[in-house]
Amino acid sequence: MSKIVDYRRLLNVAKTADLKELKSSYRNLMKEWHPDKFEGLEEEKKLEAEAKSKELIEAYHFLVSIAPETIEAALPEYTATIAASMIHDFSYTKTTLQIQFQDGSCYEYLDVPKALYVKLINSDTPGRFCRRHIYHEFVYRKVSKAVEA
Repeated sequence: MSKIVDYRRLLNVAKTADLKELKSSYRNLMKEWHPDKFEGLEEEKKLEAEAKSKELIEAYHFLVSIAPETIEAALPEYTATIAASMIHDFSYTKTTLQIQFQDGSCYEYLDVPKALYVKLINSDTPGRFCRRHIYHEFVYRKVSKAVEA
């Protein structure tokens, strides 16, 4: 959750912000921190602006990917993937569970407790375990798209 909270704080948006508010805040901050604005000034200021703008871009894209509007629009595809495709592989870093499906798509589930990941590892049927405890319980975002053959 800290990654989500940090990104919201960076973009100065509330938890309930919709895509329109998110985009507006992002654009205003990018106007302020765009590296071209610091052209001809101190090199240190320009480097700071470049770093800040990269952070803003990353935060914006991350928050857009987990926004309710984005998730709702992609729900049919997500439902088809979790229903029809088996789990190919999964990994866990900090509190992020990444699941790769056999159709080539990959999803990140945020703020998954380590104890739940340990239960997933020890499960005889990871697909069934995920359907019961992961898929609809945690905020998720698509990391890579399925490759069509």
